[in-house]
Amino acid sequence: MIPISILDLVPVILGETPREALRKSLDLAQHAEQFGYTRYWVAEHHNMTAIASAATSVVIGYLAGGTKTIRVGSGGVMLPNHSPLVIAEQFGTLESLYPGRIDLGLGRAPGTDQRTLLALRRDPNRADDFPRDVLELQALLAPVVLGQAVRAVPGYGTEVPIWILGSSLFGAELAAALGLPYAFASHFAPAALFEALEIYRKEFKPSKQLASPYAMVGVNVVAAETDEEARRLFTTVQQSFTNLVRGKGGKLQAPIDNIEEYWTPAEKRQASRMLEYSIVGSRETVRRGLESFVGLTKADELMVVCSLYDHAARVKSYEIVAEVNPQITQMKT
Repeated sequence: MIPISILDLVPVILGETPREALRKSLDLAQHAEQFGYTRYWVAEHHNMTAIASAATSVVIGYLAGGTKTIRVGSGGVMLPNHSPLVIAEQFGTLESLYPGRIDLGLGRAPGTDQRTLLALRRDPNRADDFPRDVLELQALLAPVVLGQAVRAVPGYGTEVPIWILGSSLFGAELAAALGLPYAFASHFAPAALFEALEIYRKEFKPSKQLASPYAMVGVNVVAAETDEEARRLFTTVQQSFTNLVRGKGGKLQAPIDNIEEYWTPAEKRQASRMLEYSIVGSRETVRRGLESFVGLTKADELMVVCSLYDHAARVKSYEIVAEVNPQITQMKT
């Protein structure tokens, strides 16, 4: 059975606060564990009213503390925003508390706008240091070597699994060069998906962490009892991406009956391009869609994204995906 995992943006809906969003994410993580999902990741975003996962390592600790077996991690930590030593200490602490269950996915984007980037005290040029920072972080999580003056405590010797995240060819090349697993953000930036996967698999060099390439691919999935119901639920996602196109963001909005009345033709084109890899429908529609997507990408694992207004509908969507997943196992080969 192809592993399936969840990327949770900890969405905040209209009329609620981050407190409610975080509690719902814990509930979803607990359900995901019961449904058989492999890992549950949250992502670092700043100054976004619809996303409550800015303090990513804190959220991971909350979710890991409320679950028992599912892997929990970052999808990802935006490493140029931080000192590698601080991240090694944070994730070394998490690994010490929840051994064998923590993942460290790394990205090089700021995860925010330019003004907030300055508020983070980040130098915009730090992104150029990303490969070096990854190597430094690896060394801090590795066993201590003779003469090593700076240690991550907790952290050293934990060897928390590192993933490289990306939506461009840069991440694919870096993951391949370092022999690390690679996660592609095709759930919102699909343009370079196939070229990135090709480069990653072709250029991959085995490492201590990973003997052969391992690619996880993001996909939006909204599943419901009927195609019509799923399409209506999906209008929340479509509104959200339309608002991004408009440059205004905002909390998640309730689904609507006619999305065509919400966006302009130009906004529809832009939002739909970002949402190209979205599978929306009933069990059978979702099964066929996932089957086709796995066949196209030859993904080793799927990272499913589903940000809905109604929490019960969101849980149900993930339950349906887990139910149909065994039926697509033969399509990867």
